[in-house]
Amino acid sequence: MLDRKPLIVFLSIAFGVSWPLFVLPLAFRGAAPETQQVAALAAWSLAMWGPGLGALIATRVTAKKSLRSLNLGRLGQKRMYLWAWLLPPALALAAGVFTMVFGLARLDLGFGVIKQSLASIPGGLPVPAWVVVLAQIGLSLTLAPLFNTIFGMGEELGWRGFLLPQLLPLGQWKAILLSGAIWGIWHAPVILQGHNFPSAPVLGTLMMVVACVLLGAIFSWLYLRTRSPWAPALAHGALNATAGLSILFLTPFDLTWGGTPVSPLGWIGMLLFVAWLIVTRRLPVHDLVESPVPASEPMAAA
Repeated sequence: MLDRKPLIVFLSIAFGVSWPLFVLPLAFRGAAPETQQVAALAAWSLAMWGPGLGALIATRVTAKKSLRSLNLGRLGQKRMYLWAWLLPPALALAAGVFTMVFGLARLDLGFGVIKQSLASIPGGLPVPAWVVVLAQIGLSLTLAPLFNTIFGMGEELGWRGFLLPQLLPLGQWKAILLSGAIWGIWHAPVILQGHNFPSAPVLGTLMMVVACVLLGAIFSWLYLRTRSPWAPALAHGALNATAGLSILFLTPFDLTWGGTPVSPLGWIGMLLFVAWLIVTRRLPVHDLVESPVPASEPMAAA
């Protein structure tokens, strides 16, 4: 049976904190482009912790449970962290491949986008485009996912660490699909500003819900296999770090329809992976561990 009061408190805080921060950059529309970018980055980064804050308050204050129940002191199966780290760049690669296969873009090994960016820098930058590309790829696959996990945890502590377990009395699939849909709706103010789906921001709000349901199924699988928010947080960080890598290699294309995992052509890779999880009986997860790890076993691998 659902405990509705903590759910209501969680959702009120997750949306009530994040949505004002999501629209805050609109106040800087008249400012210089650099100022607008900094304002958006700062506000949206803080907004990612709205769900995490909601999870902490709903758990401790409303449900009157120990914060240990959120399993922040648990890692779970170590091999799942390889999935969390490597699957997002694989999905990004698949999105790029499907974008070319369906004719929305062509491969550009001349790195025209990078060359244009370098040329736009005052005085130019005497660095070959391929060096910038290699540096970008290396950073996106190594340090960037770890750094992004800090902000990814803000979301995953809420969506997978709190909301998903709260909805599990409905059944795994209903909990996975509903939590993913709520996660997608939460993005609406950002999507309406042209993020992710720049040429169709209104339709993009619905497209983001679809993308989040698919991503949510994958992140939920990571959570349910580890019973830890750290695995989906790492996957979230890796996704944010690598989602745009196809931009380096493709030209021309519209981000609304292809090139990234959340675009419609990017859904194909996620659908195939979720289908594989279902066919191989990895999802739904059958061997759930319901109780949190005792305080005497912090950060232990299951």
